[in-house]
Amino acid sequence: MMASDISEKTTMSELQELIPGSRRALFAKYHIGGCQSCGFDDSETIAEVCQRNDNLPVNEVLDHLQTSADHDKKIQIDPKDLKSKIEDTNNKIHLLDIRSREEFEAARIEGSQILTAELQQEALGKWDKDTSIVIIDHSGDRSLDVTAFFIGHGMKNVLALNGGIDAYAKGVDPSIPRYRIEIESD
Repeated sequence: MMASDISEKTTMSELQELIPGSRRALFAKYHIGGCQSCGFDDSETIAEVCQRNDNLPVNEVLDHLQTSADHDKKIQIDPKDLKSKIEDTNNKIHLLDIRSREEFEAARIEGSQILTAELQQEALGKWDKDTSIVIIDHSGDRSLDVTAFFIGHGMKNVLALNGGIDAYAKGVDPSIPRYRIEIESD
């Protein structure tokens, strides 16, 4: 299934898998899914969510989600392309990792840095707006939000690693350990 396959019957869980930035897109335009009062259940369909949110036109929401997915593709870099950029000695690229310190210490791309609050302030306040930056997370979903944040603050050359470090380890550098994140249920 691909992002173009979403329909009114697509569940919110499937939607978030197909379009990792869908929650951000829905919240930005319709105030859906960004907080507890406007949240949704993963088993709800897009049509059900639209219905209980002032009967939003489903086709309009689907079009918005597809446009958002197309935009997200433009701000992503595939692992093989990142590897090429890293290997190009003419390229100065900042690899900013947004995972936890434990994840970073267990598996990382050589030359990457943990994005601390201090480093973020330095990047946004002191770095040239054309600085080449790649945001790295585990699976490529959270990095889109951070990339959008940096772009929104005037940085012009920021990309999210498509598929995160897991895709990079799987497709480019098998020496990087792969891991799964277990989420504890309440």
